[in-house]
Amino acid sequence: MKVFYCTNINENKALLDEEESGHAVRVLRLTEGNEVHLIDGIGGLYKAEISLAHPKKCELNIMERIPVYQRKYYKHMVVAPTKSIDRFEWFLEKATEIGVDEITPLLTDRGERRHINPERFQKILTSTMKQCIQPNRPKLNELTKFKDFVKKNPKGFIAHLETGEEELLQKVYQSGDNCVILIGPEGDFSPEEVKLAKENGYVSVSLGHSRLRVETAAVAACHTITVINND
Repeated sequence: MKVFYCTNINENKALLDEEESGHAVRVLRLTEGNEVHLIDGIGGLYKAEISLAHPKKCELNIMERIPVYQRKYYKHMVVAPTKSIDRFEWFLEKATEIGVDEITPLLTDRGERRHINPERFQKILTSTMKQCIQPNRPKLNELTKFKDFVKKNPKGFIAHLETGEEELLQKVYQSGDNCVILIGPEGDFSPEEVKLAKENGYVSVSLGHSRLRVETAAVAACHTITVINND
C-alpha cells in the first residue's frame, strides 16, 4: 500500500505538496490512474486515484474515505530529550506508532540536551505516520521549560524515582481520561521539580521496579495508557 501525507484535500480532490509529489512521481514512478492512499494527519484515511502525475503538484481524485478508529481520550507525552538524540527520535517514532496526540520536549534541571531540531523531528513523525498508516499526526511542541509547562498545564502524572514508593501508573490512571505524562532526563527530575509538579496537581507514579532509560520509560508509559483503554 502506497501512502502519502496530504493536508490539501477539498471535497473529492487532493493535491500533494512538492516533496510528496516528487516521491510519488520521480521515486515510485506512479502515473495517472494509479491508486494510492492518503492520510491527512487529522484522522482521515482516503483511497485516491492520481489524475495528474506532476513531480511538483500531483493531483488526485478521492475515491473513498475509509473509516478508522478514533481515540476518545487525549494523550500528551512530555519528555526530556536524551543526550544521545537518536534515542529521543526512537521515542518519537514508537510513540507515533502506538498512538499519541501531543508531544512536548521538556527542558529540565538535570537534562543534558538543551537544543533540538524540530524540523527533523517533524519529518520523523510524518514518516512514521505514513509507514504505520496512522491517520492522526501528533502535535509537536517546542522545547519547553519544566516550570513553564507545569504551570500552564496543571494536572497529570509525573514518573520519577524520588522515593520508590509511588503507585504504578496503571493503578491511578482511569480509562477514558485525558492524560499528561511527564518523563524526566537521564538523571531523573530534581526534588524541586517533583515538588513543583505536585503543587500544580501532578500525581507521582511509578512505571515498575526496573530502572528504565528515558526513551523506554516514555514508550512504556505511552503503551500503558493505550492498553488500559483497550486500543
